[in-house]
Amino acid sequence: FRCTRRKQWYQRRVRGLNKEVQMYQKEVVDGELKVQQMKDEGKDPYDIKKMGEVVDESKAMVPDARNRLRKAVEDLDLLLEDKSSADLPEYKAAQEIRDDVSV
Repeated sequence: FRCTRRKQWYQRRVRGLNKEVQMYQKEVVDGELKVQQMKDEGKDPYDIKKMGEVVDESKAMVPDARNRLRKAVEDLDLLLEDKSSADLPEYKAAQEIRDDVSV
């Protein structure tokens, strides 16, 4: 399996970036719910504003994380084009990770 270390690096990178995208998306949803809950409870407007800023920061990070994930997936796809070692476990592991990630 050519470039085994490189493929393993991209596998870890794709897996990590996928988790990062999911984390930011969850932060956005949870933050929006928290802001609404704070409004419903009549919390201090300053606190609501600050929580809204946190949500906005998470929203801004989603596209950036997606772009980095997309690039890492493209790089992994290029490495997976070499089918000469498709029967090796390393190749199969890389392919499974690629199949699990949607960009």
